[in-house]
Amino acid sequence: MNMLRFAVIGTGAIARAYETAFTSLNEATIVAATDTNEIAAKAFAQRNGCAAYSSVHELLRHAQFDAAVVCTPPATHEAVACALLQSGKHVLCEKPLAISSVQARRMLECARRHGALLTMASKFRYASDVRRARELVMEGVIGDLVFVENAFTSHVDMSSRWNSDATISGGGVLIDNGTHSVDILRYFLGNLCDVRVVEGRRMQGLSVEDTVRLLVHNEQDVIGSADLSWSIDKEMDTFVRLYGSRGTILVGWKESRLRRRGESEWQTFGAGYDKIQAFRDQLANFCGAITGNERLLITPIDALASVEVVQAAYAALEYARWERIAGRASLQAEAS
Repeated sequence: MNMLRFAVIGTGAIARAYETAFTSLNEATIVAATDTNEIAAKAFAQRNGCAAYSSVHELLRHAQFDAAVVCTPPATHEAVACALLQSGKHVLCEKPLAISSVQARRMLECARRHGALLTMASKFRYASDVRRARELVMEGVIGDLVFVENAFTSHVDMSSRWNSDATISGGGVLIDNGTHSVDILRYFLGNLCDVRVVEGRRMQGLSVEDTVRLLVHNEQDVIGSADLSWSIDKEMDTFVRLYGSRGTILVGWKESRLRRRGESEWQTFGAGYDKIQAFRDQLANFCGAITGNERLLITPIDALASVEVVQAAYAALEYARWERIAGRASLQAEAS
């Protein structure tokens, strides 16, 4: 089978992780790089032995490729992805898929209309220990799931980063780190019904939220939570905690373990989070979906649902109330 040819759109920090992941991927190779910063594009292209372009339109005029990874800031995702999709290119778009559900739906419709594959990149769902933890939950190892807890907190100076500019990112830590959290919560809990968000003190003088706590319920009234912050570090060795009626599963950065009720010892089942493994498996799954050999682990419906939940979370934050998550009925209908 011929290798799939990929273009990388946006050559910033996240693109470096993809660059490394591609080196160990047998199914695909990078043939082009695009960035409005021509120096960055050329540097990326030189490292990967591929062509460099300064715009998506230039890329589409001159390059031959099958698919693209979109690593540009969120406010650009719709325009960039739709330009690619309209040319029949398959698109793996970095999270968040879009900064509004209206944009996300237009992107999905564009993909459908032009017969191209579109989905959202969300690395943690592809982490080996996260996937094994879900298997253990589904097998009933810790009984009925009662509570899912996630935390992404670390002190990062956001004063000069585009992630804290709402016109570019769509918001603050809630849409940035929170998109990962929402996808993790949906992975374990399924469809989410409602959401509540409480904001903490803004420690960095930003115009957007830098510390929040998010709470959700699923259709069986199982609770999920996420602590998100750019301003504090909770000093935790885990990022997902799963509490069941008969035990606990902890997914960690360096080790993952479980313990059933009545047991005194923890059982280790994983070596922790491996970023490059997650990126590589995400790319491999996307390639398998393009060739028709695999089903996407994160479907277009999952991508849209993520945007719907984050949008509801911002409404919950603004109005200080539990917010019903719009679009659930249509999502369920589309998925069935």
